[in-house]
Amino acid sequence: MSISTQINEELKQAMKDKNEAALRALRAIKSALILARTEKGGQDEVTDEQAIKSIQKLAKQRKESIEIYKNQNRLDLQKSEEEELAVIEKFLPAQLSEADLRAAIAKIVEASGAKSASEMGKVMPLAMKELGSLADGKLISAIIKELLS
Repeated sequence: MSISTQINEELKQAMKDKNEAALRALRAIKSALILARTEKGGQDEVTDEQAIKSIQKLAKQRKESIEIYKNQNRLDLQKSEEEELAVIEKFLPAQLSEADLRAAIAKIVEASGAKSASEMGKVMPLAMKELGSLADGKLISAIIKELLS
């Protein structure tokens, strides 16, 4: 079952259950998928890879909003974003642990031949291509900096 189909099924169920947080999150995902489908010349269907990228973007937005609301002491809005994030994260692949991520990045750094932090631009695209859906880009960047310095 494709991610798009799965989201439509979950949306129907959330409507039946009258789950407001799930409805907000699923509607946001569905909207992002429609945008992804129309932005590249009107494809018939969004691939699962495109869907995951769109969903990752939504999750990142929610995480940033949670931090902002936490800093501004807006617990009501923070709670709403956390509920949506929980629903959104169900559709993302499992994230790598930091130890596994370090090992994978060390192999990429070794394969690229980079020796200093100034060569980070050579390593980052390789790491994002291989690990982008399995870990946060900020964490990948931080580990690369640490390994190259």
